[in-house]
Amino acid sequence: MGSGNSSALSSQRKVLILVENLPSPFDRRVWQEATTLAANGYHVSIVCPTGKGYESHYECVEGIHIYRYDLPHEAEGAMGYLLEYSAAIWHSFRLARKVRREQGFDVIHACNPPDLLFLVGVWFKMVAGTKFVFDHHDINPELYEAKFGRRDVFWRLMVWLERMTFKAADVSIATNESYRKIAIERGGMDPERVHVVRSGPKLDRLRLQPPKDEHRHGRRFLVGYVGVMGKQEGIDYLLHAVRHIVHDLGRTDVHFGLVGGGTSLGEMRQLAQDLGVANYVTFTGRVPDQELLDVLNTADVCVNPDVANAMNDKSTMNKIMEYMALGKPIVQFDLVEGRFSANDASLYAEPNNARDMAAKIVELLDDPGRRERMGEFGRWRVVHQLEWKYEVPKLLAAYEMAFTVDGGSAR
Repeated sequence: MGSGNSSALSSQRKVLILVENLPSPFDRRVWQEATTLAANGYHVSIVCPTGKGYESHYECVEGIHIYRYDLPHEAEGAMGYLLEYSAAIWHSFRLARKVRREQGFDVIHACNPPDLLFLVGVWFKMVAGTKFVFDHHDINPELYEAKFGRRDVFWRLMVWLERMTFKAADVSIATNESYRKIAIERGGMDPERVHVVRSGPKLDRLRLQPPKDEHRHGRRFLVGYVGVMGKQEGIDYLLHAVRHIVHDLGRTDVHFGLVGGGTSLGEMRQLAQDLGVANYVTFTGRVPDQELLDVLNTADVCVNPDVANAMNDKSTMNKIMEYMALGKPIVQFDLVEGRFSANDASLYAEPNNARDMAAKIVELLDDPGRRERMGEFGRWRVVHQLEWKYEVPKLLAAYEMAFTVDGGSAR
């Protein structure tokens, strides 16, 4: 491993990125940020969990030093989250100290969840004078309320942890304007220290390719989905829409390709069986990028069934822009940030209405001209407005501020 004592290394600005919910380089946003910083002269290290295909506890990829730790399991329930987050904080501290010795860092860049990573940032601010950049990926109070339907003591704890994170941050990075508003109004951040850096796709990864008809499984149309299989992703709504399309509308000419893994994958496979649509749905689980691209390039329509709630309404979903980058028309529930991203590249179903989602899917399948126009608009919007290259100057500006501001960020 490299040492933080060499003259070449000591002349660089050095960054440690903390991320808990996905391994690097699998986490696309984190990896885009890391490689962008490295390409602009920063020395970058990452501390993250292991995962399928990313089992090594240390490796250097594209000049980025990745230190990984094992988590107990994917969390389900309060005790599961307690174990996972406790282990994550312990390993983040442990490996941050190791990175400090071996690579060095001037900035800790923490990507939530959980909203406990600020503890690592605060510690190194106190003992080493490092800067703390908070990269706001998830709005956890809204997530808790969406999952459990209540604002209790745990919800108040999450609001407090969120505010402490913003209070500790020298600079915060928001993925959209909705998150920026939360940072300012609920987090007490100085507006000048909140930078919007959207999760734009990189077109060198999302390549237009010929369709592969085997993914249609002998049917005329393919509807594609890529993303996590969790409770907030609305896969149950999508499967009820499939049931309506197949059994109520009698459309046996449509197949559905669902790409991604997650804690609800087994449950959703069982639901497809229970609804009598398993033969019309392929669950691939987590797959390499090439298979993901094969499915999406073959799809006639792509879907985003994210549950309409306060969290998803304010969140920007990577899959929307990936669909657009590949020129695919979209059907999704009508959510604020989803509509901002897709604009005229999408039809918008009534929130949490599986039958209306089914109707919108069929409407697009039966109108090839409209599909083509919507896909072309989405592709144009990514190429000219939303691609990652447009976000690079914003990320670098946030870092310039992190190195020049003094003190914390609270009003």
